[in-house]
Amino acid sequence: MSPVSAHSGAGQRWLALCALTLLAVVQPVHGQSQALRVVPLVRADQVLVAFELKDGFSPEVRAAIHSGLRTTFTYQVELRLDVPFGFDRLVGTTVITNSVEYDNLTRVHSMERRIDGRVETAKNTDNENDVREWMTSVARRPLFQTSKLQPNREYYVRVSATARPSNGSMILWPFGSGTSAQAKFTFIR
Repeated sequence: MSPVSAHSGAGQRWLALCALTLLAVVQPVHGQSQALRVVPLVRADQVLVAFELKDGFSPEVRAAIHSGLRTTFTYQVELRLDVPFGFDRLVGTTVITNSVEYDNLTRVHSMERRIDGRVETAKNTDNENDVREWMTSVARRPLFQTSKLQPNREYYVRVSATARPSNGSMILWPFGSGTSAQAKFTFIR
């Protein structure tokens, strides 16, 4: 084997190792974004946040709900300043809790949405599709004030989702203990 071919073999191995490392880093982030889709939107003096949890209404979740257990999806929403070469700064946090409890006698779902502990909306339905949408999505909620943002800076919204009950033999969550995703935006003034 010539010295040139030995050197190019080492270079190819190094290149293959770099490619595998890149795939290992990129793969989990891509997988998370498919499970939970986050969309931030700046309007007037507020940051609106919308998100959807795909496949969150699994057969196990449906069975838990129909058993009469109060089922809760908790979404922790963080607004962070993206700081290059440093630690990102937390600007604000909001917790959204979507709950449902099914009454087997009346066959009615009682649903409630809380934002930071305050009841935002409560309603009843007998439509399971309404329950699925209620539990797995939030549409354009004004969660943060733009007065806390610096002009012409990069920010991102991170949403982490967990479900209850999550005890022992009952696994409600197809993603283990939870899932998260984030989306960036630039605040321009």
